[in-house]
Amino acid sequence: MASPPTPSVTANRAELIAIADAVAREKLIDRMIVIEAMEEAIQRAARARYGVENDIRAKLDPKSGDLRLWRVLEVVEEPEDFFKQVSVADGSKLKADAAIGDYIIDPLPPIEFGRIAAMAAKQVIVQKVRDAERDRQFEEYKDRQGEIITGLVKRAEFGHVVVDLGKAEGVIRRDQQIPREVLRPGDRVRALISSVRREPRGPQIFLSRAAGDFMKKLFAQEVPEIYDGIIEIKAVARDPGSRAKIGVISRDSSIDPVGACVGMKGSRVQAVVQELQGEKIDIIPWSPDVATFVVNALQPAEVAKVVMDEEDNRIDVVVPDDQLSLAIGRRGQNVRLASALTGRQIDIMTEADESERRQKEFVERSEMFQTELDVDETLAQLLVAEGFSQMEEVAYVELDELASIEGFDDDLATELQNRATEALERREAKARAERRELGVEDALAEIEGLTEAMLVVLGQKGVKTLDDLGDLATDELVDARTGILRTFKLGDEMGNKIIMAARAHWFEDETPKEDASADVEG
Repeated sequence: MASPPTPSVTANRAELIAIADAVAREKLIDRMIVIEAMEEAIQRAARARYGVENDIRAKLDPKSGDLRLWRVLEVVEEPEDFFKQVSVADGSKLKADAAIGDYIIDPLPPIEFGRIAAMAAKQVIVQKVRDAERDRQFEEYKDRQGEIITGLVKRAEFGHVVVDLGKAEGVIRRDQQIPREVLRPGDRVRALISSVRREPRGPQIFLSRAAGDFMKKLFAQEVPEIYDGIIEIKAVARDPGSRAKIGVISRDSSIDPVGACVGMKGSRVQAVVQELQGEKIDIIPWSPDVATFVVNALQPAEVAKVVMDEEDNRIDVVVPDDQLSLAIGRRGQNVRLASALTGRQIDIMTEADESERRQKEFVERSEMFQTELDVDETLAQLLVAEGFSQMEEVAYVELDELASIEGFDDDLATELQNRATEALERREAKARAERRELGVEDALAEIEGLTEAMLVVLGQKGVKTLDDLGDLATDELVDARTGILRTFKLGDEMGNKIIMAARAHWFEDETPKEDASADVEG
């Protein structure tokens, strides 16, 4: 293609460049982006003047401000589009050696911008500059997630606070504000950059003052040992604006992590408390031993005993009667924060409650063994006292272990195991009859891992066919809190196997088709 023609517009050259420079400085974007926007605006105005069917180009020299305007024509044998194509004969008038396949530049005279054309050109420039500004903001802030930033409150919109960050705006949503904290326009505020998203209306910078990471970052600013990595905040639980707990650990045995975070006369922790509008902060030594950490997390309450249930991820904490209200806290706040800090469900009970619960369990298990095994009360209580709680434990435990109980012998142990096996078979038969009465199809009973008792529970929940079971997600089936079979404590791995076994028939019809296609290809 030939070089662009000589300038067709030379007036106000300096003014165009000055405008481009001013906009680039004001919006903090590359001046070439502004110049390209001007070129596009001029092209649009020229097409409105000469016809939108024309392929019109504009070039603005970024140094001199010279503006060149031309249209491009393709040389063809027989033109079909007379706006973009030209014959060899007509093309020779513009370019002496024009040949088929050439592109010819046809210089255009200067254009006068009318009011409508000028408004359209302005709109193009404004949009291009706005897009470039949004791209710059996103690129600048996308890698700053997790940082603390300071800004000025600009305005409040529907409970959300808009913060001027200097080069962009951030938003503190209502749920990420500290309750009862009033932020007014002009107030200086610190917040954590929680996320940056690219959206059609521009990058959205979401800030938070309620996140646990915000507290972590504040402590890192106030406590040099945390900033240097000598002390680590392992866990944070907050009730924003009210109370918080943080678990800390020191990598240097000579440094007390709690004392370092508190500071001389509480100066370090008070600086964080003031920033968080008086939020009370309990600083707790973190421990890899869950029971020890739970005891620490429930401070200031004293704990008498901790009973852990690893399968349900729950912990029963026993406290003296006079410590119950302190352990639970106002409106359950202390135990709720301790649960969040440790990641375990914590149940608080008094020593009297625990004793009553144990007695109740002892009686219930004894009665169950009495009835199912057809033994006297003394023998049933002896089994419970030795730690047996379920019929399966008696049926499948090693015979020697059962016979080693004081007062037992091999004959008695064998008889108890036989009776336990028979009791389990009776349970299975009863559950099978109930399952069939519920309409649960036999195909489900063939799935490995599912017992008749489980099938009864599934039937009660409306899961009666392979398709019903296959449609479930793993957590719907075995989640420890909400799963249909939660009481059986199957676990995710077994849950996946059961569901995949139920779905197997969905894919049986596909195999013959694949084999058939393979035979055809062969």
